[in-house]
Amino acid sequence: MSSGSKPIEVTDVTLRYRLEKANVGTIKEAAVRTLRRQRTTEWINALDGVSFDVDRGEIFAVVGPNGAGKSTLMKIIARVLPPSTGRVIVRGQVAPMIELGSGMNPELTARENIILYGAMLGRDPKHMRERVDPIVEWAGVEDFVDVPTRAYSSGMMGRLAFSVATDIEPEVLVVDEVLSVGDKAFRAKSQTRMNQLIHGGSAVVVVSHSLEMLRNLATRAMWLDRGRVKMLGSADDVLSGYQTSG
Repeated sequence: MSSGSKPIEVTDVTLRYRLEKANVGTIKEAAVRTLRRQRTTEWINALDGVSFDVDRGEIFAVVGPNGAGKSTLMKIIARVLPPSTGRVIVRGQVAPMIELGSGMNPELTARENIILYGAMLGRDPKHMRERVDPIVEWAGVEDFVDVPTRAYSSGMMGRLAFSVATDIEPEVLVVDEVLSVGDKAFRAKSQTRMNQLIHGGSAVVVVSHSLEMLRNLATRAMWLDRGRVKMLGSADDVLSGYQTSG
């Protein structure tokens, strides 16, 4: 990576969803429209012209009400979804912590899921086998390492997934609400690990409804509303603006 290149560059990104709706008033009309295949196509912009960048060693917070497009943006940065238009450049290895645990199989044990989840993140299975003990110890589930994860609480799954995802030093870290997982002690430990990654040079994009936590973490922030950027700037200014709007 050249010194002038930022790990994340998002330029005029739009993501459109197509909704097909049948506008009917009666059961008879519904039957006729079904037979004639008459449907109305409606396009929804989950994101609309979003632009920002994130530098190395920076935490960038994204806030907004439910349905603002935050999680959609995270999936685009994590290379899960492609944008409809615009440009997204993500340089280096990405550790996505979105919908934590969704890539794990509840019928497998924590040990097996660590290897599976690590492989999904592009890591060598042999290396993941060697990292099982420190990963489960950090997550606080070492007593349940060979228990099927269907017996885990959502908090335990979140802690385990967080521990796997942050067991490397990625260039880009994408975090969606994961820091709200667990008790106060675990949240503090998560924040400490996040700080270690930042000092190591990771670019971090984090979504959370905990404005207090974001104030302690973020340097810059963006406020999304209905897929559009409503405010972009310092974390203090954006978070204060968003808080007073509610």
